Amino acid sequence: MENGDGHFNDKDTLFMLSGLALVVFGAGLILSNPIARRYLGQFGVGDLANAALPDLDRYLKLRAM
Repeated sequence: MENGDGHFNDKDTLFMLSGLALVVFGAGLILSNPIARRYLGQFGVGDLANAALPDLDRYLKLRAM
């Protein structure tokens, strides 16, 4: 995410934040559909998130060192 001279600029930050906003908006659209919520409930997505949280916490602690 660096431009040619090795520095970040406002345009790079804008692209990154707009991409993140599109991901959040898209996830909201998908989760607002009752059929999609039913399918995600069958797959146990909540259980998957609970299983990933300890790994994420460990990763953040290692990165902070």
